[in-house]
Amino acid sequence: MSTLSKGVTSPSDGRLVGSESACRSHRRRELRGIDLMDLSVVIPVKNEAENIAALVGEVCATLDGLVEYEILYVDDGSTDTTVAEISRLAAKIPQIRLLRHTRNCGQSAAIRTGVRAAQAAWIATLDGDGQNDPADIATLWRLGRQASADAPMLIVGHRERRRDRSSKRWASGIANAVRGRVLGDRTPDTGCGLKLFPRALFLDLPYFDHMHRFLPALVLREGGAVRSVPINHRPRRRGKSKYGIFDRLGVGIIDLFGVMWLQHRATQPRLVDQAVPDADATPPFPAVSTPR
Repeated sequence: MSTLSKGVTSPSDGRLVGSESACRSHRRRELRGIDLMDLSVVIPVKNEAENIAALVGEVCATLDGLVEYEILYVDDGSTDTTVAEISRLAAKIPQIRLLRHTRNCGQSAAIRTGVRAAQAAWIATLDGDGQNDPADIATLWRLGRQASADAPMLIVGHRERRRDRSSKRWASGIANAVRGRVLGDRTPDTGCGLKLFPRALFLDLPYFDHMHRFLPALVLREGGAVRSVPINHRPRRRGKSKYGIFDRLGVGIIDLFGVMWLQHRATQPRLVDQAVPDADATPPFPAVSTPR
């Protein structure tokens, strides 16, 4: 393993060994800067060791042959064997990069860390618990590539048949309804972890803790477009959820008022179109002679 920067590691070569062959057809490019690949998949995790290998296999199976990509795992203060499991796979699968927070900073911070370190112009985010289906990334990718260049687009997954306990679905439904009414973001499932957006768009947004739940409203504030797409949602099969209903309720209300304030303070200046002067054209004003 070679160190790219503090807390960021990458395999030192591109050899694939062992049984993890889902990514075998991929040939990684030399990493010299942004936009040397098509897509960066950012996956924030905390204590998800049991879900890492299966999720990596599904991501690779979906994206091999479709795009040039990397998988950026951001460990947000895990206390189990998550880091060891990601490191084990990174030694065999060259698309994987691991970034580590020294302590738990939250999902928004982890996503931001991954986006800032990403080496592609497009970002897909994915929950690390295996409930999002990586196969849906291909659908979002095709839609993103077809989007108009006039306005940057955020594409958000919509879990129409959410596979969570009823209390969680109930709380999420109320939160989405209130948020949609107050912020007018026209997005039925802003909390879905599966999203696709241009890297530059995300980095232009105001950052604050829990901002990942308000991305549609923030993108609209920036003059972008938002599209919701039905996706598959699966029950959690391994590990435990890191969030409770009341964990998000209090901060959600405070953040809601904060985003309202940002919306009312937004301005979108437009530049006056200026034609590039023709070097051979007659100057618009007569030449001024310098007195001798």
